[in-house]
Amino acid sequence: MLERLPWRKPAKQTAGSLSVLIPASETALHAVRLRCRQMVAKRALLSAGASALPVMGVDIAVDIHLLSRLIEDINAAFGLTPQQIEKLQPKLRVATYSTIVGLGSTLVGRVVTRELLLKILTRSGVKIVSKNATRLVPIAGQMVSAAIGFSAFRAIGNKHIEACVEVAEQMLKVQSIDE
Repeated sequence: MLERLPWRKPAKQTAGSLSVLIPASETALHAVRLRCRQMVAKRALLSAGASALPVMGVDIAVDIHLLSRLIEDINAAFGLTPQQIEKLQPKLRVATYSTIVGLGSTLVGRVVTRELLLKILTRSGVKIVSKNATRLVPIAGQMVSAAIGFSAFRAIGNKHIEACVEVAEQMLKVQSIDE
């Protein structure tokens, strides 16, 4: 169902899309960051809608699906999917992986699994518990639950964008040194 939404671009990589590598300049990096932030905001609204539903568990299932696709799309936009990283020159590939490890990021340059997303969602466990508790209060509780869902989803997405930006900035530095 979510794949049919008008702004949804497929997360599957094709041979032609692997040529999209790390943004080549600060301007391109800024444009990718803005585009990804808009993507996060749209998907956070969908997450908020699912959080407002009075059915327990639906919001977590929707969040996992939305987050997995979002993380894949953000990685692809920055040229940081595992397939795109493998296409880099060996020196740049090593620098990319060492930057990712140095940041301690669990999502940049990796295949996103449900288990990994569950770990991330449980890190924001207080928000999940409070979101479920507020749902018991009619209407106002659902509005608060939606607001909590929106802010938690947006925070995770924006944090991932900033991690990708840091990796891309380091790669720009490595590329400028090599030239």
